Amino acid sequence: MGRVGRACIVAVGLVAGTFPAVGAALEEKLEPCLACHGAEGRSETENVPSLGGQLAGYTLIQLFMFRERLRVAEPMNDLAKELSDDDLRSMADAIAASPAPKPLADPGDPARLEKARALADQYHCRVCHRPDFSGQESAPRLAHQREDYLLKTLREYKSGARHGYDATMAEALQPVDGAQIAELAFYLAHLR
Repeated sequence: MGRVGRACIVAVGLVAGTFPAVGAALEEKLEPCLACHGAEGRSETENVPSLGGQLAGYTLIQLFMFRERLRVAEPMNDLAKELSDDDLRSMADAIAASPAPKPLADPGDPARLEKARALADQYHCRVCHRPDFSGQESAPRLAHQREDYLLKTLREYKSGARHGYDATMAEALQPVDGAQIAELAFYLAHLR
């Protein structure tokens, strides 16, 4: 499905009430976001995160970083460059109020999930991201996120290709090897 088709689905979702009621101007600004990130809370686009239910504080920081080109990822930088501070806050609040992605239909391999759960405990992932991985403050919700996006993002933090607003993730991932990163991404995507 092309970008226009996804945008139409987003518009229908907004009208049908699957996304929280927002003003027309905000709805127009959110439309291109939801076309890629998913109007139902879950992205269907490879390596593009699901935004549904993401914390407003985290989203606000990310939108600011895109606008200021502190985080470079096209088309996000172009889409954010004209947004005011009020736009950023309103968009972050609307995204936080949207439905979080539901668990995958495939429950995943129980042995693999248990191994990955132990890794999440070993590396203290639950401290910042909460025991249920719903996120808190500036640590994002990770539960039910796209596995491919998680894998890509964790690898980028570890390698230094992705910069956060602080060095926490880069530091936290230094002792984690590539196979363990893959297991953590699998676990978070299949979390029950």
